Amino acid sequence: MKILSSPYSHGPNQLTRVMLKTTAAAIPGWLALVWLFGPGVVVNLVIVTVVAYAAEALMLLLRQRPLSTLTDGSALLTALLLAASLPPYTPWWLAAMGAAVAIIVGKQIYGGLGSNLFNPAMVGFVTLIISFPLEMTQWAAPLAQLDHAPGLSDAIAYALHGAFPGGSTLDAISMATPLDHLKTSLTQGLAVHEILDSGKQYMMSLPATFWPALAWLLGGLYLIQQRIISWQIPVAMLLGIGGMALVFWLINPAEYASPVFHLVAGASMIGAFFIATDPVTSSTTATGKIWFGLGCGVLTWIIRTWGGYPDGVAFSVLLMNMAAPAIDYFTKPKVYGH
Repeated sequence: MKILSSPYSHGPNQLTRVMLKTTAAAIPGWLALVWLFGPGVVVNLVIVTVVAYAAEALMLLLRQRPLSTLTDGSALLTALLLAASLPPYTPWWLAAMGAAVAIIVGKQIYGGLGSNLFNPAMVGFVTLIISFPLEMTQWAAPLAQLDHAPGLSDAIAYALHGAFPGGSTLDAISMATPLDHLKTSLTQGLAVHEILDSGKQYMMSLPATFWPALAWLLGGLYLIQQRIISWQIPVAMLLGIGGMALVFWLINPAEYASPVFHLVAGASMIGAFFIATDPVTSSTTATGKIWFGLGCGVLTWIIRTWGGYPDGVAFSVLLMNMAAPAIDYFTKPKVYGH
């Protein structure tokens, strides 16, 4: 039979395919985190995922919505992005609270997927880092730096009891992140090249910054190749971070880190490809996506450099989420004939 009008065919659930492909693209980044920090990353993901699905089911029941939407993969992706932002060893209640806030406050309270104003994972993360700054800034050193690397049982024990077997705490294996170490050392009067060349902080070395960034980059390029996301937001965001870093690095390299450092450190890559590109909360016009991405990048660098937090990706994305409707309004493409 000849079909004369659209739609010509019906494929499988597009939303679920997008979510599953995005989750698959995040696998390299996750493997890099597990390789670098160990099983604590996996424990975080399990806790966050379980609570995220429980919170999603509860809210769907309260809103009298079908539970079938649990299978669309959006809760899993939110849990994955939130868990990737948490320190490798996080108390269970902290991870659970972040997941509940992300789903309930960041997503379902607005009406569910497609109606939320802000990126749910970043809502959960920002709530945690503002409310519990001490716990959220205690990052364990990479496994290669430790004499005795914690195993899976150690990670589970810490998540449940806040201490490792034997009573030891995270202080014994904690270390500053690259961005945190840079910010703290600059306040002590050290020059950037002295901080980076000292070799005293393993977190400043190549494996701790380059490989996770490369893994997220590869996943992001896969998303672009699959047309899950467009190139404008990630490219513009990275240009925003790198451009600001380049200008100030050229002016005063002793006080400002190079563009390369800012691009590979922190959440630059995961933010550019997996967080800022959320189709629901970002700009939708072609020109608007460029302005949205640039705003995320510039704000990220400003918060890192002059703000009170070492990294600024989560805050910059939420701020630009608020600006997305206005950006779309002022960048609407012209209608043909007008």
